[in-house]
Amino acid sequence: TIDGGKTWEKTLGDDEWTGVTDIDIDPNNPNVIYAATWQRHRTVAAYMGGGIKSAIYRSDDGGETWKKIMKGISSGKKGKIGIAVSPIKTDVVYAAVELNRRKGAVYKSTNRGETWVKQSNTVSGGTGPHYYQELWASPHKFDKIYLANVRMLVSEDGGKSFKQMSEKYKHSDNHVLKFYLDDPQYLLVGTDGGLYESFDDSKSWRFIDNLPVTQFYKIAVDDKMPFYQIYGGTQDNSTQVGPSQTDERVGIANRNWEIVLFADGHQPATTPDNPDIVYAEWQEGNLVRVDRTTGEIVYIQPQPGEGEPIERYNWDSPILVSPHSPKRLYYGSYRVWKSDDRGDDWVPISGDLTNYTERFDMPIMGKKQSWDSPWDVYAMSSFNTITSISESPVKEGMLYIGTDDGLIQVTENDGETWNKINVEKLPGVPEKAFVNDIKADLFDENTAYVCLDNHKTGDFSPHLLKTVNKGKTWKSIKGDLPDTTIVWRLVQDDVDPQLLFIGTEFGIYFTNNGGKNWIKMNTGANVSFRDLAIQRREHDLVAGSFGRGIFILDDYTPLRKLKKQFLEKKAGLIAPEKADWYIRKNALGRDSKGAGYFMAKNPPFGAVFTYYLKNDVKSLKQIRQENEKNKNDQDIDFPGWEKLDKEIIQEKPEIFITILDQNNKLVSKVKGVTKIGVHRLAWNLRFASNEPIKINSSKNQGIQNRRNNGFMVAPGKYKAFLAKKIDGKISIISDTVSFDVVPLRHGALKGADYKDVSMFWKELSVFRGDLSILRIKFNKIKKIADAMEIAV
Repeated sequence: TIDGGKTWEKTLGDDEWTGVTDIDIDPNNPNVIYAATWQRHRTVAAYMGGGIKSAIYRSDDGGETWKKIMKGISSGKKGKIGIAVSPIKTDVVYAAVELNRRKGAVYKSTNRGETWVKQSNTVSGGTGPHYYQELWASPHKFDKIYLANVRMLVSEDGGKSFKQMSEKYKHSDNHVLKFYLDDPQYLLVGTDGGLYESFDDSKSWRFIDNLPVTQFYKIAVDDKMPFYQIYGGTQDNSTQVGPSQTDERVGIANRNWEIVLFADGHQPATTPDNPDIVYAEWQEGNLVRVDRTTGEIVYIQPQPGEGEPIERYNWDSPILVSPHSPKRLYYGSYRVWKSDDRGDDWVPISGDLTNYTERFDMPIMGKKQSWDSPWDVYAMSSFNTITSISESPVKEGMLYIGTDDGLIQVTENDGETWNKINVEKLPGVPEKAFVNDIKADLFDENTAYVCLDNHKTGDFSPHLLKTVNKGKTWKSIKGDLPDTTIVWRLVQDDVDPQLLFIGTEFGIYFTNNGGKNWIKMNTGANVSFRDLAIQRREHDLVAGSFGRGIFILDDYTPLRKLKKQFLEKKAGLIAPEKADWYIRKNALGRDSKGAGYFMAKNPPFGAVFTYYLKNDVKSLKQIRQENEKNKNDQDIDFPGWEKLDKEIIQEKPEIFITILDQNNKLVSKVKGVTKIGVHRLAWNLRFASNEPIKINSSKNQGIQNRRNNGFMVAPGKYKAFLAKKIDGKISIISDTVSFDVVPLRHGALKGADYKDVSMFWKELSVFRGDLSILRIKFNKIKKIADAMEIAV
């Protein structure tokens, strides 16, 4: 691109299986560019990590044309290549080259890549060169180069020898490195665990802990009081747990999150009868049960019997706590396992439910390949495995499972018999599509949903389907979803069967008509959401993103009511079922730790209302301006001075929610926005202040001081309605709704009755008002007395 990314032209790479994996530019001549191509192909089944098209190229005209520069580099099929130009001597170029079957070498050129000399047999390791292999040259010391690896490798002799960089208290799996040109001691490194910087050339490291960039594979929620917790299995950052909110003003901080289990975390599960019993796993089915009270971890992975083949588990193996018994678990390998004692004992309730195909006999790069080709066996996860399990909450023992090789299986008798469904028989679904998620309907035993994925063949379409006859036939419910939107996960509301949510590659969508139409939730990040969970007690939608942490939609119940009949009204008000009553804690010094101390916001405190306006509430000026705008190029008449005067003196229109107690006495008013659409507005559970307004206060200051700055109300039942104020006239525009204010928790000591406390606060408020009046009178008399004293 030569216009900042507005338009692009492909100048290198004309093969279906070959891309470009690295680029470096001569710092003294931007027309000289080096690029490394990489021939590779990963399918669901296998990974081919190299080919004859992997090579190094140089352009001398800013990328218009390219010359292949491979003289001196080993012939044959190659894998991933990293390149680096020396910033000190720009004719010197380094290359880290993956050779066949995880072998490799580091090369050096002193003539801009025209010829290469092998320096050593060094290659990145760990899960394989494909995951690392980036190369950087130091701008401070000639021939000092860095090779990305599990632990960063450093050479000070141009690649002839390498040592491991010091990485004490730092995460492994290095992927990116940056330097400060004016500080030879500084390093900035990006890893699987986030961002780190060193000011002493790697002797010590500082973790940048204010970036919410965790990649969540799967999530689960519990029923802990007073705030539920969220468990998340993450990419190389363990299984983590944190609260949905806190009772502190500052919000949710890093210190509120804990590690439950090491390694790559995957699907966690919680139990409805005990929030301290949690199931977690690391990659390929290594399942444990965690006792959160003692910290005890018990390994409970089902094992094959004597004489049986090795158990094949998916990279992200599915676990299910039965909706019919909290002690019953289902777990998927290539077959379904069942436990009735929380995983202490297991029995298989199926045979092999996959297609079981030999992966090395399947086409890759367009054809079947020789065993001598550059397969990277260690970079392949297990294949022919179960990926999703669901049990009908309506009918015990009715299970649906999906696999990574294109099958759906259904049993109505807890595994005695299974009905096999090839996914290509579903309308619009390609052969062997991967089952991302399958869900039994919460209300009807005959109904289920499935999300399928075919992106590893270049198909990014949303494959989202529904059956109403236990899988015999299916129909698409993708509705008006965008064409290139992979669907990862589906959850269903437990009250409204038509209200569904999906996590996709580009955000979260919902439908309230069973999938005919989908609406994107634009307040969340436009990134990949791999999992969703619903916390039923709080009616929260919890979403795990792959790279931006956890998001929560607090109390989504208004979506149940936002149907056509409701939206045809001019306005509407929806109250929360309850509002938690408690005194928020101060940070106790934690709000002064600087911007490096990450804190996510708590949800708004108090009673959170949702209201709807069919149209803007407009002022006279807005109405005139809108009418003039609609005239386009026509003449616009002068409105006249009288109308302009009315515009000037008109008070700004207002929308507000009025709060009443059970005796219909005014408690408070909360001002909202006047724009068309759906809005949320929180009342902080306080009375309006009855403090006297100072004469020298501005109007806005006086209003602000009086609104919701009084003492807290007592727990109990309250009412509310929506009203508008235009030209001083107040009109009610919604029905009156009721809600409860309930104590979040009770103290260790009984304490006084809430009503008595509230009455005392009211009396104290009146006393403070009287005291303020007395203070004003005293100050006035004192001024007069001072003036008389001066006069005398």
